[in-house]
Amino acid sequence: MLIVAIAVSLIGCGKNDRDLRSGADELFERANKSMKSGNYRNAIAYFEGLEARYPFSNQAKQAQLNLIYAYYKNGEREAAVDAATQFERENPTHPRVDYALYMRGLARFSGQRSAMHRFFRFDLSKRPPVDARESFSAFSRLVQRYPDSRYAPDARQRMVFLRNRLAEHENHVANYYFRRGAYAAALNRAKYSMETFDGAPAVADSLFIMIGSYEQLGMKDLAESTQRVLEANYPDAEKPKQIKKKVFYFF
Repeated sequence: MLIVAIAVSLIGCGKNDRDLRSGADELFERANKSMKSGNYRNAIAYFEGLEARYPFSNQAKQAQLNLIYAYYKNGEREAAVDAATQFERENPTHPRVDYALYMRGLARFSGQRSAMHRFFRFDLSKRPPVDARESFSAFSRLVQRYPDSRYAPDARQRMVFLRNRLAEHENHVANYYFRRGAYAAALNRAKYSMETFDGAPAVADSLFIMIGSYEQLGMKDLAESTQRVLEANYPDAEKPKQIKKKVFYFF
């Protein structure tokens, strides 16, 4: 056993020595080979070593981008976000900044909807949407600065989901205020949701909360005008759908 342990140690040392003697091209090739085979842990080690030893090489710049992806695929979301943020900060005019923004948004997007959430029917609106906000912000910057980017279409689709996710959370908070009789606070929160996330399906809930709040505050005219907005934009809201069940129990 001792002989086997020594042999394994010597093999490891030999491998490390070869890596230490490797140039930027060799390290980059080994990193890419590891990444293509799905061995992201090894790829990360090679890319990090390349960055540390050859920080001004052409390969180091591409290694920074590949590291973002390797971190993401290895389940290291925070490391992926940090690497993407650093790349954008250090290379503001680089042609691949759109990719860094996309991966930053994607890393924050992960976990917004999972099989576990669906299985347990977990209400995401109750969760603080910190990651959702950061993901939405990254995707928003991407589509604004690089509307023709190859990543822009997917970013826009994800923003639709995130916009509704954020609107639902605002409604959850507004709902909380309403049920406790804080009608002014509920109104302000629902109004913010409506104005900020205009077009999201959850905005219909926001309008219901606004109507109820106006009525409780004795502002009948505003309640009626908001009702007209609701009917004009969400005509199906008059039907006994879930949207009504979620809010009409207030009245």
